Amino acid sequence: MMKRTPSLGPALYLIGMLLIGLYFTFAAVQGDYGVFRRAEVEAEARGLEKELASLRGEVARMENLTRRLSDDYLDLDLLDARAREVLGMIRADEIVIR
Repeated sequence: MMKRTPSLGPALYLIGMLLIGLYFTFAAVQGDYGVFRRAEVEAEARGLEKELASLRGEVARMENLTRRLSDDYLDLDLLDARAREVLGMIRADEIVIR
């Protein structure tokens, strides 16, 4: 009677498939297109959307100020405030305290 030794091929195949499975699992979780990277990209997108909304509000405010100082529509109160702020002007009946 001859003793049969277990074949090494199926064991190597199983180990190889296990290693490949572990590699793809790791890549799916932490790779360039993995779950963690997707969460980072989504968080960055939310932050950029908030910044975009803030910038749109700022643009709307600046457009309003520009329109109010245009030749077609002149807001005298705004013009007075800007002259005071930018040029440091005061009216003759005002007293400056430093």
